[in-house]
Amino acid sequence: MTDRPSRNRKRLDLEPDTVERDLVKLVLTVVELLRQLMERQALRRFDTGDLSEEQEERIGLTLMLLDDRMTELRERYGLRPEDLNLDLGPLGPLLPRE
Repeated sequence: MTDRPSRNRKRLDLEPDTVERDLVKLVLTVVELLRQLMERQALRRFDTGDLSEEQEERIGLTLMLLDDRMTELRERYGLRPEDLNLDLGPLGPLLPRE
């Protein structure tokens, strides 16, 4: 038996910059999933007329600000929108492709 690592195993990169970026990537992925779910729910509520004009305005502004902050954070850490879409293997991607 040799001490060589298996070719099928991936090596862990434990550099502080990489760990931070990977953690940010995971957090932003979760936030993006929640943002998309909130956006879909808001659109349903807009369509059914459940919201006042003021509520529609506030929700729209909030979603736009969240999208802006997400863009800023992705750019700060060198991430593209598609970098946040986890591959779930046979289940496909976590986020719908837009």
